[in-house]
Amino acid sequence: MARIDPDALLPNDRVQEAALAGDVTQLSRGGSNRYAEAGDTFELDGTVFEVTAVEERTLGDLTDADAKREGSPSLEAYRARMEQVHPGDFEWDDTSEIVTYRFERQ
Repeated sequence: MARIDPDALLPNDRVQEAALAGDVTQLSRGGSNRYAEAGDTFELDGTVFEVTAVEERTLGDLTDADAKREGSPSLEAYRARMEQVHPGDFEWDDTSEIVTYRFERQ
């Protein structure tokens, strides 16, 4: 277990604010970098969070429940948001490998 920098896992203020509000309890990231391990903690505005699970998956593994944990109302809305946030840099491919990080307020 380690204390990690929240900026490493949660890439921007919007995501950090959504985590504080309880709207985001999971984040999936592409690439081969590992940003956290289960048991790691981070702090946002005095609130401590613990990473409860880290899972290697593919985009095709994501469900509507995953999308809701990531702050979207549905998987289709999540997909559209990812394409909008990463224009020209992201193409949804069900076989693309991701790492999903779940976390909860302590």
